[in-house]
Amino acid sequence: MNALQQHLLDSHRAARHAEPAPPVPGARDIEVLRAVRDHRRFRAVLAGRPATGRLRAALRRALGRDPRSWARTGWSAE
Repeated sequence: MNALQQHLLDSHRAARHAEPAPPVPGARDIEVLRAVRDHRRFRAVLAGRPATGRLRAALRRALGRDPRSWARTGWSAE
């Protein structure tokens, strides 16, 4: 059963029991992603790590160069 079928089933059950309909699948995805990002930043601060720019710094350490130079040298970020 996919998300749409589950939503239709839940909506039908809610209508039969005179309850409010459930939210549409994907309606709050952006909110959830932002909450996860904020929680990870919060945990990083509590652990004494920088809250932002960690991915770029990790790439720089792993590759030994600045990721912004990839376009000049033929590397791609894909």
